[in-house]
Amino acid sequence: MHSDTRNTAAQPTDADLEQARRHFIEGNVHFEAGRFAEARSCFEAALALAPGRASVLANLGVTHIRLGQWAEAIPALQQATAADRGQSDAWLNLAIAHMALAQWQAAAVSLARALELEPGHAGLWLMCGQCRLRLGLVESALQAFDRAVEADPDLAAAWSERGSLLRELHRLDEAALCFEKALALGADPALHGYYLASVRGSPGPTAPPRQYVEALFDDYAGDFQAHLLEKLQYQAHESLLRPLLQAGRRYPVVLDLGCGSGLCGQLIQPLAGAIDGVDVSKAMLEHARGLAVYRELVHADLVSHLGETPRRADLVLAADVFIYVGELSAVFQSVRRILEPAGCFAFTVELSQEGQDFRLLHSLRYAHSEAYVRRLAQAHGFMVRNAFAAPLRYDQRQPVQGLYVYLEPDSGGA
Repeated sequence: MHSDTRNTAAQPTDADLEQARRHFIEGNVHFEAGRFAEARSCFEAALALAPGRASVLANLGVTHIRLGQWAEAIPALQQATAADRGQSDAWLNLAIAHMALAQWQAAAVSLARALELEPGHAGLWLMCGQCRLRLGLVESALQAFDRAVEADPDLAAAWSERGSLLRELHRLDEAALCFEKALALGADPALHGYYLASVRGSPGPTAPPRQYVEALFDDYAGDFQAHLLEKLQYQAHESLLRPLLQAGRRYPVVLDLGCGSGLCGQLIQPLAGAIDGVDVSKAMLEHARGLAVYRELVHADLVSHLGETPRRADLVLAADVFIYVGELSAVFQSVRRILEPAGCFAFTVELSQEGQDFRLLHSLRYAHSEAYVRRLAQAHGFMVRNAFAAPLRYDQRQPVQGLYVYLEPDSGGA
């Protein structure tokens, strides 16, 4: 926190100044004790008596940030930086507030001001790289991450961000070195082991870390449909459901695995009695809830949910979901358990051309072979009603080929 300063254009009385100083000190005590609402009240009281003080404005802005009040933090921090442009912490916190509100250009400007004051601050360069990525300035972002690791070679987060960007640029050997460095510096071993496997071409884990998938889609939720449908020309949900819609059969209970923002739920609704959805992302579920399509929405890992749910279903859907699952044996076993005798299990996988059952791709998605899917179906008591290959989405204008599969219980199977 900042110490009190005396530069202000207002002319409060000596008594006002003394009372403002007491409020300021009390606010700092509350802040250090984690009583942020009380700290906010004290800083506001101090400003009412002695307006425009940069230190008090800065502390009020930081307190708003601690309370998650991002929009409220910005005016206070803007006033603080206008009153004293040399407050690097105020510029930093202003950038944090803008980033929380996805105001990336404004955040980048604030970070540039902070870096003028502290050009060797590795954390500022890290945040600068993150903002530049959001603005689509890829090479500039990489330069910022380079500056971050130069300023602090032990900053694991900077090595991680640098590795992720190099992975996206298909500079896989360099990315691997970054992930290895991040791991050596104590970065999350499950997450970075997953990243490393994706660029090393090694088998990797049989499933991604939950925190990766959850964070990915929580962050993605705001512009998910626009990005998916417009930029990636995503079509898996429509292609998967088209044969079912054309057949016109009704399904009393539909379970939508990895339901996301509700694309499948909306399409299947005319044929469904009730639709339940499960997804690992709370933010995605909020979008789905707004459609008023689903009977129940569950925030859970789909493998865990399938293993625990007592509810049965007539149709189980998984459109472009298993790319974030990997090993599918447990899924098939659980779906077979809950699927009604005349039910249907309809899903897609991204097709693997390498001959392995499944493998982790550089994209951090899993691809599965058709032979693996058919073998699992037979092992778990399913018949393949239909299967065909078609694009799922486009990546850099190239179609990503998928396998569309429709299974039904084999009355003579398990």
